[in-house]
Amino acid sequence: MAKFVAKWNYPTTVRFGAGRIAELAEACQASGILRPLIVTDPFLAKTPMIAAAMKSLAEANLNPGLFHQIQPNPVESNVAAGIEILHKGGHDGVVAFGGGSALDCGKVIAFMAGQGRPMWDFEDIGDWWTRADPAGILPIVAVPTTAGTGSEVGRAGVITQESTHTKKVIFHPRMMPAIVICDPELTVGMPPFITAGTGMDALAHCLEAYCAPGYHPLADGIALEGMRLVFENLPKAYRKPKDLAARANMMAAAAMGATAFQKGLGAIHAMSHPVGALYGTHHGMTNAVFLPYVLDFNKKAIEERIGRAAAYLGIKGGFKGFRKAVMDLRKELGVPNTLDGLIPNLRNGLKMDKARKSLIADMAIVDPTAGGNPVKLTRKAALGLLEKALGGES
Repeated sequence: MAKFVAKWNYPTTVRFGAGRIAELAEACQASGILRPLIVTDPFLAKTPMIAAAMKSLAEANLNPGLFHQIQPNPVESNVAAGIEILHKGGHDGVVAFGGGSALDCGKVIAFMAGQGRPMWDFEDIGDWWTRADPAGILPIVAVPTTAGTGSEVGRAGVITQESTHTKKVIFHPRMMPAIVICDPELTVGMPPFITAGTGMDALAHCLEAYCAPGYHPLADGIALEGMRLVFENLPKAYRKPKDLAARANMMAAAAMGATAFQKGLGAIHAMSHPVGALYGTHHGMTNAVFLPYVLDFNKKAIEERIGRAAAYLGIKGGFKGFRKAVMDLRKELGVPNTLDGLIPNLRNGLKMDKARKSLIADMAIVDPTAGGNPVKLTRKAALGLLEKALGGES
């Protein structure tokens, strides 16, 4: 019966629905935040969306501040700069407002605000989270503006260590936002590329959680329904950005993926993390490139399970039909078939030479998500997946 021993956790309060951003000030007050620091990205900081949020908080006498020095893949110096602004402004809580990068960085800023140890001492390894002083963690209200990462219902943040170009997961149970405002109207302005990339991230979360080993039927059910929502609604949101029903369903799918992946992730993320850390590629799009190649790698371990998922999703042909549905979805969304398709977004001119490939493989096999893959991710396997993602084998 040992296989039936598990630990299950579920999200926090989520205020879901169009127009619920109007409740931001009240949500801050309910969370004990009287001087909120809005943490967002440089693009959103210039939008009417953030201006309206700042105005609503000020009108409620909550004395808001703003921090937006965040890279698309946030790094440790972004967290340090945010903590400095938070302390200077005397802020007592964080409103993490934006996509996955802003949400992750905002949560880690709130977590680290009152800690006396380096951030890397709280990496998601064993019980390292117990090193934290709970009294030093500030409350968080999360406001997602994309539908992908699901960080709004997560207890961790992914931050890149600049000295090693390695993405690390900082974890503590109290990093879970006290209140989440999921307002699909905030996602209407996402450009097609971001709609596609974040949506494919949600699909990857649901898929990997569903395939991860371990006993978690609750997560399996959530992941399965999350996949259905993505397949049915992501193309609609991509083609018709103002389709509020599709946007709402995608926001739900994103939260469902992050809820489900407490069961585990896998090689899609293990391969994507080092590529994103080294080259600055969009996380969801990088996941989307690796997805079919990891499906093939895991086939022997997941074929029956994927067959059941295909039947639920109304996809004929079992594993083969499911894979075809993934490829069709990628094509409809303009997802590159290979990593070469993301090269225009790469930074620093780093070439994908033999040494770089070896480094990515070494980073992948020690990534925290690698252990959740249903087939052991060896260095040889990681190199093989990378070559397929570069060559576009289908």
